[in-house]
Amino acid sequence: MQTAYTEDQEQFREAVARFLRDKSQPAVVRKLMASDTGYDPAVWQQLCGELGLAGTHLPEAYGGFGFGAVELGIVSEEMGRFLYCGPFFASSVMAGYALLECGSESAKSDILPQIASGESIAALALDDLNAPERVGRSLSVKGNKLSGKAPLVVDAQNAQILIVVAAAGTSLGLYRVAPNVAGVTIAPIEALDATRKLATVTFDNAAVEPIGNVDEKALERMWNCICVALAHEMIGGAQHLLESTVEYTKMRYQFGRPIGSFQSLKHRCADLLMEVEFAKAATHHAAFCLAAGEGEAYASSMAKAMAADAYVLAAKEAIQMRGGIGFTWEEDTHLWYKRAKSSEVFMGTPAMHRERMVALMEDER
Repeated sequence: MQTAYTEDQEQFREAVARFLRDKSQPAVVRKLMASDTGYDPAVWQQLCGELGLAGTHLPEAYGGFGFGAVELGIVSEEMGRFLYCGPFFASSVMAGYALLECGSESAKSDILPQIASGESIAALALDDLNAPERVGRSLSVKGNKLSGKAPLVVDAQNAQILIVVAAAGTSLGLYRVAPNVAGVTIAPIEALDATRKLATVTFDNAAVEPIGNVDEKALERMWNCICVALAHEMIGGAQHLLESTVEYTKMRYQFGRPIGSFQSLKHRCADLLMEVEFAKAATHHAAFCLAAGEGEAYASSMAKAMAADAYVLAAKEAIQMRGGIGFTWEEDTHLWYKRAKSSEVFMGTPAMHRERMVALMEDER
């Protein structure tokens, strides 16, 4: 199993970073987060068409690059570092993995090329975003008619395709729903993190097309893959906050010397560095496990929990070590702080993932 990035993967990271550094500056992020859609269609088309990032982990047979969780993690990490605003996580990661793990062959051949090319934006509607075993309790299908509510759906208002996991009798199925069909109501939510657009989607006897079956193992794999991609996004954000905070302590003078020269701040930066590095190691290991199809069953939950804790800690320390200016709207730190707090509970809190880890460890005995 892989234990470190290859030279090609590091070059891939540099290419992604160059693009995002140019297209996702804080001023651009502020402009997009204030808009209704939350993304720039022209940049999205460049990202999908010129760089092919939306198809990073999708098989070549479906219009992707044919890479895996490691390369997707690299993309997600850089997007977290530069706080990219766009439907990548909703369409490529969440909907993409749902189709890969649970979709029929015809559905994959039809929808995944549209996702990879950016031709269509897809969104995954789940009735619970806390744990896989809770999915399917509020959304149900009877006679190809879907009813129920998905409280939080990422980029639902931007989607041309809704992918839904819903109960059909005693089993779960994967369904395709047109967002403009009768019986579908999409209500945008004013969330803490305006850089990631959320909406509540309500279905009232909406017509659906069955596109796959969802068994327990497939749902677990989908959940793990999404959580590892999210963990990469979080450690990217945490790394940005660490680096920017260290730079700030070098340039901010107090009592005639940089505040970074004071021992108390040195210790805090060192402690933060260790937390971020531990989380980064756990996250990279989880991606290597997914790519190899082996390793600890609990690696994905461990990565999500550690990355969430490290990101929130980095955000808090970034604000505190900047003093009074850290709390202001003009200072950019709050943009990453809000993303950290929202990502902390997205797809399960750290406490939930630690409980899941314990359960998986016990199962391995």
